[in-house]
Parts: sequence; C-alpha cells; structure tokens
Amino acid sequence: MDKPAELDSATGTGTSTPSEPNEPWIPTPETDVPAPPPDGGLNAWIQVMGSWCVLFCTFGLVNTFGVYQTYYEHTLATSSSSDISWVGSIQGSLLLCGTLVSGPLFDAGYFRHLLYSGLFLIIFGQFITSLCTQFWQIVLAQGICIGLGCGAVFGPCTAVIAQYFSSRRALASGLVSMGSPIAGIVLPIVFSDLQPKIGAPWATRVIAFILLGISVIPLAFLRTRLPPAKHHRALIDTSAFRDASFTTFTVGGLFAFMALYIPFFYIELFTIDHRLAPDGFSASYMVTLMNAGSVLGRIIPPYVSDKTRQPALVMAASTLASCVLAFAWLGIRDSLAGTAAFAVLYGAVSGGVVGMQSAATFSLTRDMGRVGTRLGMVCFVAGAAMLIGTPIAGVILGGRGGGPGGGGPPPRWIGLIGFSADLLLVATALLFATVWLVLKAERGGKSVSG
Repeated sequence: MDKPAELDSATGTGTSTPSEPNEPWIPTPETDVPAPPPDGGLNAWIQVMGSWCVLFCTFGLVNTFGVYQTYYEHTLATSSSSDISWVGSIQGSLLLCGTLVSGPLFDAGYFRHLLYSGLFLIIFGQFITSLCTQFWQIVLAQGICIGLGCGAVFGPCTAVIAQYFSSRRALASGLVSMGSPIAGIVLPIVFSDLQPKIGAPWATRVIAFILLGISVIPLAFLRTRLPPAKHHRALIDTSAFRDASFTTFTVGGLFAFMALYIPFFYIELFTIDHRLAPDGFSASYMVTLMNAGSVLGRIIPPYVSDKTRQPALVMAASTLASCVLAFAWLGIRDSLAGTAAFAVLYGAVSGGVVGMQSAATFSLTRDMGRVGTRLGMVCFVAGAAMLIGTPIAGVILGGRGGGPGGGGPPPRWIGLIGFSADLLLVATALLFATVWLVLKAERGGKSVSG
C-alpha cells in the first residue's frame, strides 16, 4: 500500500514517496495555487513599514505643495494662481496616472526595477527643483520629474500589501497611507522654518536629503510574495468595465479627486488673503493642521472597514463628510479658529477617501492577479481628475490671491469653494450608488467583479 503524499517544507506543495525501496520515485505535479496571505507576521509588517516610507516620499510631497503654492505666488510675479497650481496638479496626476503603466509591470514581476527608478527620479527631481529659477523649469523638475517617479512606485507599493494581507488588508493599507499625512505635517514645517533662514533652495535640498534617507528602508526590505503573472496583461482590463459597480466607483473617484486636493493647495493662501494669521503664526501651519487631521483619516476608516467588510461604503461615507465640510467652508470668513477647525476636520475625512481607495478597489477585484492593473485603471482616472481640478479652481479664484503687487480683480473664494463642494456632492452620490450595486449583486449571488 502506497504511503500518503508528504508536504515539501519549503514550498508547501505535495510530493509522493515510494512504498518500497526499489520502486521509482515519481513526483506529483506541484500545484499553481498560491498560499493564502499570511495576514500578519514580521515580514508582512515590514512590507507595511517599507510601503509607508514610499507614501511619505510620494503622496507626502503632493500634500506638501501648499507651501510651495504660496511661496511661488510671492516669487513668480508673472504666474497666476492657476498657472502655479499646474505644478502640483501635474505632480499628483502623474503619481496616480503612472499606475496605469506601473500596475501591469508590477504584475509582470518588475517591482524592484520600478522601486529603484521611481525613488531615484523623486530625489533627483527634488534636488533639481532647488536649482530652478523660472516657472518652466519648476514644471519640468517638480511637476514632471518627481511626478513620474511617484507614478512608478506608488501603485506597486500599494498593491504589494494585497499579497500579504486579506482580512486585515484595509487596516494595513490605512497604516501605509499614513506616510502621506506624516510627510504633510513634517515637510511644510521644515520648509517654512528653514526658508527664511537659509533660503528656499537649501530648504528644498534639506527635504531631498530627508527623502534620500527614508528611501533606504523600502529599497532594503520591500519584496513581492507571489510570482509574476504568467500572462502579461494589457494596460487596461476591459472586462472590469462590464461590471456596473466597478464603473460607477471609478467615475465617482473622478469627481472626488477633482475636488479633494483643492483645500490642500489653497488653504494657506486663503488664510493669508483673509488676513487671519496673527503675528507669530505662520499660515503654512494650516497645511500642517490639515495633514495632522488626515492621520486620523488613515486609521479610523480602515478599522471600521475591516469590521464591516465594506470599504466602498466607508469611502462613500468619508466623501459625504468631506462634502459637508466643504459647504461649511463657505461660511468661514474672518475666523482663524474656524479655519483651523475646518483644516483639521477636512484633513481627517478626506484622508478616509484617499486611504480607502485602494482597499475599495481590492474589494471589487476577486482575481488578485489583476489587482495591479485594476488599481492602475482607477488611479489613472483619479489622476486625470486631479490634473484639471486644482487649475480649474485657480481660474475660478482669479485675481492674485492677495499676493503682493498682484492687482487685478479680487479673488473669488466663494466660487472656488463652491466648485469643490459641488464636485464632492456628485462623487458622494456615485460612491453610494456603488455600494448599492455591490449589495444588489451579493443578494443576487453574482460576482462583484473579475
């Protein structure tokens, strides 16, 4: 009688053993089914730490652009608010749109190549930004070079978490996304405190050295767990758009990301223009407060999502709260305390939108072999929205934002804020529609998505 199959200790796959010494050994074919995610353990949490560092160096820079927006308003006399906001919007757009290419490359096994090249472009672009003196140079260095680097690493370092976590995936993704607001707290303070003392070029170089030091951690520890996909996938998975919930979710993300970063880019300028900051209070602290609030948005919504198993619902609720606060911003005129409270609260709820986007995308994707491509598609749409959202807001604002020597008509803050609030209202409706479609499909016993 043959002995039962034994498990290989290294791979966990089955191998047969002969029942008699003279019988030939015939290996049983190895299974292609990967082991389930460990959902914890030292190696998994190290990946969270490494991905946190990547988010610090990518989305963290986008969250920091508010201080550069105000600085450029005062130093680039011939550039309007809308012109300057193109720099930050290009950076953020390439970060998200780049995942359309980096996602399939991640699926194909090029994770380490993307990591090295992306972090190099980010650090190189930050150093070159410190040498720029003209607007077009800033666009190339801070907008395009850094943006391309961010796009190369953001999607893959988000998708790698899905290989290590299942039931605690939203929590892990939320912890990773905390790297963004932490950078948004630290880096604006670094720039604002150093710029008057050593000048903007050296303040920018100090930030570049900080990014260089932090980049050592992901380069040393980040690794994928699953082998590359056997079949190279197209940049776009057309089957995803045959699913109504995925399509509605993607369009909802478009409207959300058109509006989401308008307060981040303009809150400091709003504070200066309304003369809210007393002596000794830097208006850049509003950007810091907004990012400090965003830390809560990266912890609480993922925790709720893991308990409810409904990341799309949590993202929709966070978008609704962002919409309510955007409308409340319309009522703030001459109150420093009110503006500070808005900054903290908006940072918290908008952090839930950004932090839950990846987890919601994962929940709408059953085939983890396609998660990189699907995430790239969602982020590309969000990036396209981010590209045009803040510049349109700058056109609506008009004027010179209260900058010295600006002249022209007064800025239209009600128009800018109303534009942001209306976009978030549309996004809220679409994201709640996504939740309804998912629940309807589950009740009907259908697959949510491929």
